[in-house]
Amino acid sequence: MQKIFHPEWKKRIILFLISQCITLFGSTLVQMAIVWYATMETASGIWVAAFTVCSYLPQFLISFLGGVWADRYSRKLLIGGADGVIAAVTLILLMAVPHLSSETGLLWGLLAASLLRSLGAGIQAPAVNAVIPLLVPEEHLIRYNGINAAMQSLVQFAAPAAAGIIFSVSSLPATLMIDILTAAAGIGILLFIPLPKQRGKQEEASVFSDMKTGLNYAFSNRRIGRLLLVYGLFTFLCVPGGFLAGLLVRRTYGDTYWYLTAVELTGFAGMISGGLLMSLWGGLKSQTGTLLAGYACFGLSAVGMGLSGSFLPYLVFMLFYGIAMTAVQTSATTLLQKNADITVQGRVFGLMGTMYSGFLPLGMMVFGPMADLIPLNRMVTASGIALMGIAGVLYRWKLLDA
Repeated sequence: MQKIFHPEWKKRIILFLISQCITLFGSTLVQMAIVWYATMETASGIWVAAFTVCSYLPQFLISFLGGVWADRYSRKLLIGGADGVIAAVTLILLMAVPHLSSETGLLWGLLAASLLRSLGAGIQAPAVNAVIPLLVPEEHLIRYNGINAAMQSLVQFAAPAAAGIIFSVSSLPATLMIDILTAAAGIGILLFIPLPKQRGKQEEASVFSDMKTGLNYAFSNRRIGRLLLVYGLFTFLCVPGGFLAGLLVRRTYGDTYWYLTAVELTGFAGMISGGLLMSLWGGLKSQTGTLLAGYACFGLSAVGMGLSGSFLPYLVFMLFYGIAMTAVQTSATTLLQKNADITVQGRVFGLMGTMYSGFLPLGMMVFGPMADLIPLNRMVTASGIALMGIAGVLYRWKLLDA
């Protein structure tokens, strides 16, 4: 049955995306501040890996359950409630900071807060992705996913600059307060956005049964199952060039917050450009082709980053790295939205979140300790070659075709 969309659907989706970008700004600011703090204070690949694992492992554990809840209950309440929980954890951390006298104690406190904040993000993310198809007609999904990517990247572009300024003139507690204020603003906007009612609510079925149904649905569908696995592998191979970029820059080019800020700003500038490109262009005729092209370009950019001998060429490749990343994420999300039934999209995107939050800490556990043993730029180069090879195999054997 064809869905009927409200005449003001464009206004509603833009307001919804704005509300999520506001809360994302605060969350990104805090998470970046935490990782930067660990990077600059310890210069340890193990500590950086530990913070990244604690930021994403809980999402791995709860994302699929969050997807089940997104199919059963109000997605609006789940999104707002998760934002509220994250803000509450940040408030508790803010109050605890003055009582953590030792450096080690503060680091462990920040690790605990990252764990709890990650649980809230794991509940929220599947609901957000499952709301978009309720508000946007299918033929416009790729463009609005591109707009969403551009808006989120713009927020994440601003967050490093804000973090760099705050760290230069203030302290960690000031950063934590910004997260609390932005969460309140985002939740306030969300409360006034009417969302369509969901179909497929099955209160008579157990949560375990819904999880089993979602798993069977996703992996019995060859295209959806392979898309999820390819996305997870992509996330794993992003770790050396993307999530260890701050460590690479500190060791190779300099140990100031402004170098870290320049890298983050450049990466997110590329992601903004990629989102705008996808929203205006709409990708190739085949969304699978767009996904694989982005995959290969991402790998090529990683090779360039690993081989760069100076900071400026590194930043140029980081720019294209961000563009390609957005192309991959936008096309993967759109393919899942188009191929998954609306009644199980929460669970499908819960699985997508599980792939991201599972393969990312796995990558950090593998590549983080390795970064203390072998040159990080060699790992970045090798990961780029692997990404290009995988894209070639997928294209040659048409493994993502329905």
